[in-house]
Amino acid sequence: MPEATKALPSITDAEFAERGERLQALVAQAGFDVLLVNASESDFANVRYLTDYWPVFESAGVVVPPAGPLTLLIGPESDAYAGDRSRLARIRKLSEYRESADPVYPDIDVASYASVFEEVGVVDPRRIGIAGSFATNFVMLESLRAAFPRAELRRADDLLTRLRAIKSPAELDCLRAAFAISEEALDRALDEIAPGMTELQVVGTVQEAIYARGAEYEGMVQYVLSGPNSRHAISRATDRVLRAGEVIQLNVSARVGGYSSGVGRPISLGPLRADQREILEFGLQAHRATASWLAAGVTASDVAKRFRRFYSEHGRDALYLYGPCHGLGLIEVEPPWMEETSDYPLAENMTFQIDTFVINEEFGARWENGARITSDGVELLSDRRMEIIEVG
Repeated sequence: MPEATKALPSITDAEFAERGERLQALVAQAGFDVLLVNASESDFANVRYLTDYWPVFESAGVVVPPAGPLTLLIGPESDAYAGDRSRLARIRKLSEYRESADPVYPDIDVASYASVFEEVGVVDPRRIGIAGSFATNFVMLESLRAAFPRAELRRADDLLTRLRAIKSPAELDCLRAAFAISEEALDRALDEIAPGMTELQVVGTVQEAIYARGAEYEGMVQYVLSGPNSRHAISRATDRVLRAGEVIQLNVSARVGGYSSGVGRPISLGPLRADQREILEFGLQAHRATASWLAAGVTASDVAKRFRRFYSEHGRDALYLYGPCHGLGLIEVEPPWMEETSDYPLAENMTFQIDTFVINEEFGARWENGARITSDGVELLSDRRMEIIEVG
């Protein structure tokens, strides 16, 4: 069994501290008395970005005043775990961050929003920003409103989006390592996949490969979607048996230092029919064209419009579902997206997944690669097996 042979990259304490300072400057500029950053086990990126802590079962938060120390908020059970993992020294337990089984914990002392805010010098806030709004639940909002009835609660997700959009050298190293592991795991899957296996058995092969090579976790659920299941833009593998001649959507994903990857390739077990091959060749052509359009200074909406026009110009409107790119980092799908309404310019060291998905009534096929924006193009973070793949 292959094993990790060298230490994988990670983010330093100094970089975590610098992130907090940069965010505090944005909080002050936005005129917030305090920023509350929330996260869940599945939507963890903002809190992990600031603390390196990833909650399990429970939720987590970070209290960010315009100046002074940041505070990690955790649920009642995570004291020892958070103490070992958090890059922030100040950690407080709040019942609002407990797991959804809703235990009472009568023997565990907890803090409150009011007490934590007071610790950082915010006694009577009038403007509270909330980042991680999709991970902010009713219980949290109810407690905030009860504690600070005069405060205005405002969405402030854009502060973290702006902060996280440009990747540091260390973040890029983590991404490159995650993609390298994913490419090796893809090779392993292609060596072993065969008719008669189930989708889930192939997932097991991929998982074994990524963990053996040192990945901390999966970057996303592993896509092994065969036949009609390949039409799912978002899905999970099942016990469906793989059959020769069907298109199978593979997307292999490892996580390193918190950073996610996704290497997507459509394949078939055995020869493709001519009509299947024609569609896959178009998808690969669209994918490569998208990569050629990316560079610093290009407006994101222009790429999206050009991508949509590419389908029309080739008479392939019926195959279009979405595209062409979405942000990449701590989450395999994170902001910003490239859509026809996206008016921001691409900048050097922004990272995206080039995500090309074609779909008809029989199957779907996805090509997916990570890309770093450069001054005159892109650095592809994955480029292995960029051909029409027929196994066996």
